[in-house]
Amino acid sequence: MAAHSSIEAITARIVERSKPHREAYLDRVRRASSKGPHRAVLSCGNLAHGFAVCSPAEKEALAGDVVPNLGIITAYNDMLSAHQPYETFPAIIREAAREAGGIAQVAGGVPAMCDGVTQGQPGMELSLFSRDAIAMAAGIGLSHNMFDAALFLGICDKIVPGLVIAALSFGHLPAVFIPAGPMTTGLPNDEKSRIRQLYAEGKVGRAELLEAESKSYHGPGTCTFYGTANSNQMLMEIMGFHMPGASFVNPGTPLRDALTREATKRALAITALGNEFTPAGEMIDERSIVNGVVGLHATGGSTNHTMHLVAMARAAGIQLTWQDISELSDIVPLLARVYPNGLSDVNHFHAAGGIGFLIKQLLKQGLLHDDVRTVFGHGLEAYTVEAKLDQNGSVMREPIPDESGDPKVLARIEAPFQPTGGLKMLTGNIGRSVIKISAVKPERHVIQAPAIVFHDQQEMQDAFKRGELNRDFVAVVRFQGPKANGMPELHRLTPPLGVLQDRGFKVALVTDGRMSGASGKVPAAIHITPEAADGGPIARIRDGDMIRLDAVAGTLEVLVDAAELAARPLAETDLSENEFGMGRELFATFRRNAGPADQGASVFA
Repeated sequence: MAAHSSIEAITARIVERSKPHREAYLDRVRRASSKGPHRAVLSCGNLAHGFAVCSPAEKEALAGDVVPNLGIITAYNDMLSAHQPYETFPAIIREAAREAGGIAQVAGGVPAMCDGVTQGQPGMELSLFSRDAIAMAAGIGLSHNMFDAALFLGICDKIVPGLVIAALSFGHLPAVFIPAGPMTTGLPNDEKSRIRQLYAEGKVGRAELLEAESKSYHGPGTCTFYGTANSNQMLMEIMGFHMPGASFVNPGTPLRDALTREATKRALAITALGNEFTPAGEMIDERSIVNGVVGLHATGGSTNHTMHLVAMARAAGIQLTWQDISELSDIVPLLARVYPNGLSDVNHFHAAGGIGFLIKQLLKQGLLHDDVRTVFGHGLEAYTVEAKLDQNGSVMREPIPDESGDPKVLARIEAPFQPTGGLKMLTGNIGRSVIKISAVKPERHVIQAPAIVFHDQQEMQDAFKRGELNRDFVAVVRFQGPKANGMPELHRLTPPLGVLQDRGFKVALVTDGRMSGASGKVPAAIHITPEAADGGPIARIRDGDMIRLDAVAGTLEVLVDAAELAARPLAETDLSENEFGMGRELFATFRRNAGPADQGASVFA
């Protein structure tokens, strides 16, 4: 089916806006691709260093420029559950490459930090900028010019976007992303949330909280709620960087290993040395980016991707805006209910039909571009499948049924959970922001209440503990943007705001900080730009100002006379405590040069 007329119109607008940037980018990619195997330009000394540890047969093959060499960029570490499974992947990849007549080398490692570990801690102020550091680290690994394609091993919040930026910066190389999969289901997410709220109210202690958290995050694999990490995996599949059906297969299973071997052999097949050359920079185009945004809306995915998708697109010369994202939300229905948008986790989502079912439903009404290139070939129709093992232990694929395996988790396009997507842009005299509404009840989509202003999340926590917040209010938490302190996630605000909402108060959050994919039941206008540290109007709000957050109309206003608001001095705060400790001094250049949230919050131009 041809794409929906509105999808076509928005895509055409992005194409036109991007034309000068995209044409220059594609010219660079094609000039790099035309030079052929890049080891040919290396001197004998260069090459000897590059294959010094290889076997004699591998050295002979690499010297001849006729055998493809895969560069592995890995985010492995054994502290993070999502990345621990990658420890064994290079050996699997090297063996699979040899079987297919190729070679694979680990080209480099990139950092992988966990927002779950750093929540509320100084290290969280490095989190967003780690994306750009990861892109640079991956670039260093690939800069050795030894490789015909790249394999990217990464899962979580900033890691995948950083790796995509690197893959598109080396757009003359094919790029295949290999996931590790989610951990098995543990303590139900709603029970975990309940214990967190009880702890916030002082009704259970640290021991009970730690027990609940440990039952939730209990083994190898990605956290099972639908936050940024699992939104990443959905994006990589719907944008064509994954093999079909690969995203949500648990680690340590025969199918997981078979998918890794298959991805390796496919990467070898799509190099310039074969007949299916698929450079990442040409494979990903405006249609691929729109498909990613559509998938994000249809699943109620992470708000972080309102920044990451913009930054990823720019790496390919594509100019995506929040307006594009918001307009797509108006026409894409919500088809998935995965925590925090529902009670189920990503394992239930996968069992109900997963991404294959989602793509099939969206294609029915032309809400995706089918005519795209992927690492698997041409067309998204090939992704409407379920991956299984055949009798020989290889991957086989079966067409996905038209009926959901669990209609409470995945809906058919004819009967969506809601007619519009999970993310929306808000505009008004405070600036521009985004809100995730897929988990917010309709009766809370409009909140009007007086402001209470805080300059960090601890201030609000302390006010809650003192019993000062038992009323209707909008928490304005400012000086949390990229230039102020690296734009940390503010999840410590979620339990107290949830408690107050459950007590019957009308509450909302307005901030220039982040909340990410775990944004839940409390209405939260986040990523406000311009930020307070950059002179944004949020710095002029005072305690008691009436604020109206209207997710129906798409507006965010402080109800103060325009002349009075403009005349107010900008609030100031001491940010010196954010400048040192836990590596923050190393990121001062990032804070000074970070772009605004609606342009990707990136240090890259």
